[in-house]
Amino acid sequence: MTPPRQRLSNAGTRYAAVRESLRERAAPFLGIDPRALAAFRISVALLLLGDLLVYRLPAVRAFYTDDGVLPRSTLAEIFPLLETVSIHAISGSTWVQVGLLAVAVCAAACLLVGYRTRLSTGISLVLLASLYARNPYVINGGNTILVVFLLLSLSLPLDARWSISAGRGSGRNDRDDPAGQGDSELEAGVDRRVCTLGTAVTLLTLVSIYAANAVSKYRSDAWMSGDAVPRIFQLEEYIVGLGPFVSEFAGVLTTINWLWIALLSASVLLIAATGLLRVGIALAFVSAHLGMAATMRLGVFPFVMVAVLILLFPPRAWDLIEAVASKLPGSSRHADGVYRSDGGSADETHRGDGGSTTETSSPAASRVRRGIRAGATLLLVGFFLALVWWQAAGVGLVDLPTSESGGGLSEVSWSFFAPNPPDASSWYVVRGTLESGDSIDLRNGEAVTYDRPPDAAETYPTTLWHQFGFRMKTAGETRYRSMAAYVCERSDRSLASVTVFHVEQAVDPNGPVGEPEAEERIRAAC
Repeated sequence: MTPPRQRLSNAGTRYAAVRESLRERAAPFLGIDPRALAAFRISVALLLLGDLLVYRLPAVRAFYTDDGVLPRSTLAEIFPLLETVSIHAISGSTWVQVGLLAVAVCAAACLLVGYRTRLSTGISLVLLASLYARNPYVINGGNTILVVFLLLSLSLPLDARWSISAGRGSGRNDRDDPAGQGDSELEAGVDRRVCTLGTAVTLLTLVSIYAANAVSKYRSDAWMSGDAVPRIFQLEEYIVGLGPFVSEFAGVLTTINWLWIALLSASVLLIAATGLLRVGIALAFVSAHLGMAATMRLGVFPFVMVAVLILLFPPRAWDLIEAVASKLPGSSRHADGVYRSDGGSADETHRGDGGSTTETSSPAASRVRRGIRAGATLLLVGFFLALVWWQAAGVGLVDLPTSESGGGLSEVSWSFFAPNPPDASSWYVVRGTLESGDSIDLRNGEAVTYDRPPDAAETYPTTLWHQFGFRMKTAGETRYRSMAAYVCERSDRSLASVTVFHVEQAVDPNGPVGEPEAEERIRAAC
């Protein structure tokens, strides 16, 4: 009779063999090349630095202090939960906000070079979510997607290649990988993608975003009639860069409408296909998002999606990239850890099941690590299921609880221009009444007019102001009080009062329709 201990050992061996077999079969579909993970890490870090330094830092006083358009008292009144959880809400001082931004920049820089990667990812996630919670009026779908993938990144070995950590030897073990995600490397000439629950959830999340967007398009009369994209390019407040030029070609825009729907419909092939078909679809999505960035004001959204799509490129693509890079002047495959694997050799392989071949540990420590891995697994699966439910609710496939159906979901939705794009272009006019009794347009100092401006995009100084205006256009008078106070304080003229108007003009695929209609939102004394 086989001893009980031996039976348990045999069962464990069989289980490990089955798990490894499943991993090998799933790897071409749900696995990620370690170099793709490294490129994703670098791209996300650059996005964080760009968002913090280009968008947030110049506007820190306007949007994140008590002297700006959303002081903490107003945030607490409108979004009490966000005011409670946001670290940035501990102070309304400009210097405190700048200090927190500096910490976030340092964390993003560490993520960029792969130093203490999981720690720097966690700090970046917490500070970015806190910053967005401090002023939810200056975020869009791209920002929420960035937070989601930062959270998922905690389950990925982002520093396995092209990082400082990758050059520190083979000291990584279970204690460095509590989620049990592992660091499977590329053996010479062998496809050794990282294939774990973390990689599977990350790729499935990407596809779920596109699939939810496709469903919303199918439920839209504007998209299914081919009118959506031509109408979008009549919304001048969104159209920048090459957008005004492209907007002249209605036939091209209609074609883009149908191509985008077709591409979204094929998004399942991003995980169901392999080889050139998968690469071709991924490149098509990359091209589409870069086209959005070149023509529309969408913040970080197009670039976040491109960063995530990098994860889909197979080992052969990265072999080619490394081969080309190694021939560039001054490059070295073993310089500064840039092309090292996680032990200094491309032939070293870590176990993908979170195991360690270099260290033995006590049974008690092993049980603790197994418990941590099991907890992390449950959290990851629970998060993904909640995300899928949230997206299904967003496109109307499931019903929201009554308490959640009042429009809050749309505040953080990442389905741009869905199910239907706006049918009106909009802008703001801020009328200042001087102490002399005269009235002027505070944007340009000229006479007040509500006519359609030559370029509605220019009425918003920055992308954040555009996001703020878009979120505020349906807000009530109380939410405009802080904005009016900010205008009074920042004006270099002696104002008796300010009046904020939201102006809309209907559009169709052929251009503006009718006359602009101005609606007064608030009149406040200075």
